[in-house]
Amino acid sequence: MLSGGRELLLRYLKVQRLAAAGADRVAVQQGLFVHHRGGAAGGAGHFVLHGAVVLSGLVVLGVFQSHLESHLAAGADGLTGVQIVLAHVDGLAAGRAGHLIIRLTGHVGVVVIVVCLGLVVGVVLFILGIFVSILICGWKGMMAGDFEHLYIFFFALIFGGIGFLDDFEKVKHKQNLGLTAIQKFLLQLAAAVAFLCLMRFEGMLTPNLYVPFFNTQIVMSWWVYMVFAAFVIVGTVNAVNITDGIDGLAGSVTVPVGLFFTVLAIWWQGYEQLGIYAAALVGGILGFLIYNFHPAKVFMGDTGSLFLGGMVCGLAFALDMPLVLIPVGIIYILETLSDIIQVGYFKATHGKRFFKMAPLHHHLERCGWSEVKLVAVFTSVSALCCLAALFGVLNRFHF
Repeated sequence: MLSGGRELLLRYLKVQRLAAAGADRVAVQQGLFVHHRGGAAGGAGHFVLHGAVVLSGLVVLGVFQSHLESHLAAGADGLTGVQIVLAHVDGLAAGRAGHLIIRLTGHVGVVVIVVCLGLVVGVVLFILGIFVSILICGWKGMMAGDFEHLYIFFFALIFGGIGFLDDFEKVKHKQNLGLTAIQKFLLQLAAAVAFLCLMRFEGMLTPNLYVPFFNTQIVMSWWVYMVFAAFVIVGTVNAVNITDGIDGLAGSVTVPVGLFFTVLAIWWQGYEQLGIYAAALVGGILGFLIYNFHPAKVFMGDTGSLFLGGMVCGLAFALDMPLVLIPVGIIYILETLSDIIQVGYFKATHGKRFFKMAPLHHHLERCGWSEVKLVAVFTSVSALCCLAALFGVLNRFHF
């Protein structure tokens, strides 16, 4: 709560994702959005350096949260009331993403600038925390000319920017119409191709497709590999976006993925910058989950989920093993497949539903699972698959 001023209320109406197969349930949830000080610390990896990265990420989150709160407290007395109503509607058949309706009453002040996009404020802190962390802890490597962690960060940031543009268009037009599907696809495809070209130019990428568990490679031509890789990136990023459907889900299932990449970067020599990046990702997510876990006070939106997807993809390709995304991203894949199956079955049977609701987490909600149980089970599955993948790739350099 803000001291010395009136409370800032955020009443939001969160309408759950509607399946293409004519789902009839509309879940309504009301809550309170209050700025708190960050300040919890998490750990990743077994080395002090990576623990420091995680801690620095959380500290930065705390600093920015405190700075934001001071602005809100300073302007609280001038607020006669700020109401922000968020309606989140996902129409699967129409291919729509999210819908934000913002209603402001009373004296606006500085707070409106901060929360004008509702879902974005926490994500901004999350991204800033990671950026400051990788700058500080990766400074020595950068002085030696190693900037690969920055390449991946800005690649992910471009995807976050696409998500932000989509969110902004929805707010601007006050309807569930952001960027069109083709606009988002072309922007994401362009970002993927640019990133792959940069990776190839820097010598971080080869057309040899490493196969986890079998410890072998499939030799491909550059053209075939680039086309394959571009669509893998776009597909994976959007799969992470689909997973972000309930409080804390996308972030929680990505924590084991970040730990997986952190351990690999520690185990293999020459990937210190990527280890710093992966550990900062874990620390940033843990800090964000303090506010995003059920009941959530801040939300990712397309901005955060696309950024998160870009980070995961960037790490897989920077380590030159995109196929590892299959085991470590199993939850993303299952969520996406459930959407595809639902739509395909609906069209093939002229209106029948395969799932009670899509994607998968909403089907399980309809079966009586709570959000907390869903997050716990999905995260456990993600952790087990990441552990299995770890043993499947540790001997990569011992052919």
